[in-house]
Amino acid sequence: MQHPEHVDHAGHGAHGGHAGHDPAIFRRKFWLSFALTVPIVVTSEMVIKWFGYSLDFPGIGWVGPVLGTFVFLYGGWPFLTGAVGEIRGRAPGMMLLIAMAITVAYAASLATSVGLFELDFWWELAALVTIMLLGHWQEMKAIGQAQGALSALAALLPDEAALLKDDGTSENVPVTALKIGDRVLVRSGGRVPADGRVVEGTAEMDESMVTGESRPVSRTVGDRVVAGTVATDSALRIDVDAVGENTALAGIGRLVAQAQAAGGRAQVLADRFAAWLFYVAAGAGLITFVTWWALGSLDQSVVRTVTVLVIACPHALGLAIPLVIALSTALSARAGILIKDRLALERMRTVNAVLFDKTGTLTKGSHTVTGVAATAGHTDDEVLRIAAAVESDSEHPLARALVRVARERDLTATATGFRSLTGRGVQAVVDGHTYAVGGPALLRELTAASPVSASAAPAPTAALASLVPVDLVEPAEAWSGRGAAVLHLVRLGDGGPEVIGAFALEDEVRPEARQAIQQLRAHGVEKLVLITGDARPVAEAVAADLGLDEVFAEVLPADKDKAVADLQRRGLTVAMVGDGVNDAPALARADVGLAIGAGTDVAIESAGVVLASSDPRAVTSVIKLSRASYRRMIQNLAWAAGYNVVAIPLAAGVLAWTGFTLSPAVGAIMMSASTIVVALNAQLLRRVHLTPEDQ
Repeated sequence: MQHPEHVDHAGHGAHGGHAGHDPAIFRRKFWLSFALTVPIVVTSEMVIKWFGYSLDFPGIGWVGPVLGTFVFLYGGWPFLTGAVGEIRGRAPGMMLLIAMAITVAYAASLATSVGLFELDFWWELAALVTIMLLGHWQEMKAIGQAQGALSALAALLPDEAALLKDDGTSENVPVTALKIGDRVLVRSGGRVPADGRVVEGTAEMDESMVTGESRPVSRTVGDRVVAGTVATDSALRIDVDAVGENTALAGIGRLVAQAQAAGGRAQVLADRFAAWLFYVAAGAGLITFVTWWALGSLDQSVVRTVTVLVIACPHALGLAIPLVIALSTALSARAGILIKDRLALERMRTVNAVLFDKTGTLTKGSHTVTGVAATAGHTDDEVLRIAAAVESDSEHPLARALVRVARERDLTATATGFRSLTGRGVQAVVDGHTYAVGGPALLRELTAASPVSASAAPAPTAALASLVPVDLVEPAEAWSGRGAAVLHLVRLGDGGPEVIGAFALEDEVRPEARQAIQQLRAHGVEKLVLITGDARPVAEAVAADLGLDEVFAEVLPADKDKAVADLQRRGLTVAMVGDGVNDAPALARADVGLAIGAGTDVAIESAGVVLASSDPRAVTSVIKLSRASYRRMIQNLAWAAGYNVVAIPLAAGVLAWTGFTLSPAVGAIMMSASTIVVALNAQLLRRVHLTPEDQ
């Protein structure tokens, strides 16, 4: 996994060579420079006159030149080296402007010390460097905090893993030593060291680092677990199937780093503006110098030129977009939303149509019992209890659904003599009677082998055999009509087979899907569409249940992207939500592709946003984050641009005739104040609620 310290600070390319600076370096430089600036200011002739105090001691005249030179070289070094990087990269920007300002101030101060000027400039130089360091320290600190998502991910992996040997004992080994195929023990309260599958044990897993969900999820034999998750209440034995860079945790780290380093339209605009500002500031500085010199004031020409260069530093502009990017991607990652493409996040604010794949997205991709019917003399609970007992040893997904629902209702019974009827169903003895559970193939076989009883009615459809009693025909037809799988419970005896119950099993709609649809409508999404390869009755039943506007059913995998194109031709901005290989073309075709994180690698690679939690409500979270982050970007750009439009003429001295002028130090304070405004505005993103319950 890429370690956070190897990732450049997001969006800081416009800042020249300082990308990746440690905030601690700027903190140390600031405090030392500040400590040296105090005596420089206190011994300044100008400051002494302002405050009317007296101060004199041997060598007082050397305080400014000696300490000021140290502040310039020590405190100003990051800006000087950053300027060199911008010159070499032919990308003039903020660092070059700062370097120009402090270099001119230093040269003017030296000239004053040797008697060429009558300017007390050392205190302004020291204050300028110190204030720049303060602003830069706070900027790097804020971006570093936003990048804490990467550090948090790296910290989730344990240093060691309990590797199980062939004799059953365990040995602690470094996580980096694990190989695919190794079996590891995860003790209660321990973190999973690598991705794998559970081979022994059941535990409630805290997967919040991957999904953003705070509630533990049960994982048992056969289930997959990912590195960094926590077994909260029990031990597990896991067979490792992914290590190192191939783990889900490493993938999340790459996605977060990629998103924080990526730029969008707003970032491009900010970088372009910074380059323009360099030329504007350089031109304004030259014009200011020539104009004031022509007016006969060389001292004022130096002061005004330095002030122009200081106040034009686009610190706020450089921070306007990168900090919003860093914060938005970090906040989203903590909520289980991984932004792969900055442009995708920006486009999400304009989405007015969301196209959902059905299976695995709006539904769980697993069946549940949605209907139970019993013949006269039997109850629904009775037939469900018997059917679940018969199916208890079967591994078929429909059988597991029956067993699960019966257990949830505390309907238990013991079966013996289990026998699988290949392609037809299963058979077992419960309470001394032989029963069979199966679908149409079982009924057809039993009908062919037995005379039709007097109580049976001819089946009106091919799905129902004549063996089915009349009171089960109507519900079974209704279930089949909406695409449900229908199973029957048959009692086998000397008098012939007797169907005593029927069950409808359907792909279970996610409990949160209905809320997701409501939230999207509340946020102004005009059209909500379902797309699936399933039969139209199945698709329309799900769409009607959830209140969707349109259905694309029986769609071949290769044609899903055509459905996206169809919606786009209607003038809609489309977000596609899917999880399978066959969704990849549609995810790529859509204006924004959102992959359910539990889906395939192909789907995830084709999408701009990954929803790690498989919760469709996260789509609304992406819209909220998109709108909020874009709003902060535009506000920051407007502030940074507007500030320079007003400040540069003031720094040049256009109001000098009124007696109003700006010193370089005041210019530095104004520049730092604008940086703080932009930083605080970006921090307001933290107020955006991305948890599904708070939408």
